[in-house]
Amino acid sequence: MLVCLLALGAVVGFAAGLLGIGGGMLLVPFLTMLFTWQGMPQDLIVHAAIATSMTSILFTSVSSVRAHQRKGTIQWPIVFAMAPGIIVGGLLSGGAVFAALNTAWLSLFFALFVGYSAWSMLRNTKPKPSRQMPGVVGTTAAGAGIGFLSGLVGAGGGFLSVPFMVWCNVALHAAVSTSAALGFPIALANSVGYIISGLKSDITQPHMFGYLYWPALLALVATSVLTAPAGARMAHRLPVATLKRVFACLLFALAAYMLFKAVQAFSG
Repeated sequence: MLVCLLALGAVVGFAAGLLGIGGGMLLVPFLTMLFTWQGMPQDLIVHAAIATSMTSILFTSVSSVRAHQRKGTIQWPIVFAMAPGIIVGGLLSGGAVFAALNTAWLSLFFALFVGYSAWSMLRNTKPKPSRQMPGVVGTTAAGAGIGFLSGLVGAGGGFLSVPFMVWCNVALHAAVSTSAALGFPIALANSVGYIISGLKSDITQPHMFGYLYWPALLALVATSVLTAPAGARMAHRLPVATLKRVFACLLFALAAYMLFKAVQAFSG
């Protein structure tokens, strides 16, 4: 289990830096597999995978942002405009709605949103040249939506924020870098929510802090913070089209697995 978690942390850290997705899109399905293998209660597996995934983003985002900042591509005005909405949306999602959803619905929600994100990236629809990021109010509102939806799937928001910024004519490399910076407030708000809502629930599984399974968190962070900067450096060397295809293919594969888990849960 420990070897698997260390290897997973290394791969996810690299992907987080490369794609600006925080790593959650990869972590949740694989943690679901590992927690199932470990024998964790069925009704807790997806909740624990999502909460543990999101909390790990606190650490990988900092490591990734440092590497992106050296390239000067993070759009800080967008980060500061989105952050207040992200925090409100994340606290609402992680602290209230998350605990009310069962495993089947969480898995289905994850699969549908990730699949939609992949499809949006592959469509390669060109935004109108005149379109720009909305004003402060609109950007903050977009942040609230991204923070809320990210909390339901345990991801750093890149699966929504990157397509949104590209749609607003932000260059892809800048969108990936900015998404990496947005991962921290998303992870912070939702992690607090997961812990609070989990402490209110009657969880008897050992080594849990709310919905967070802390032994897995420690193993993941140990390697992910080392590989995230390498992924961030690679992001500035690959062409835009390659980045989009890598992003989309990863998301399609993971959406298919979580859809399978949702079908299992609904039928079981």
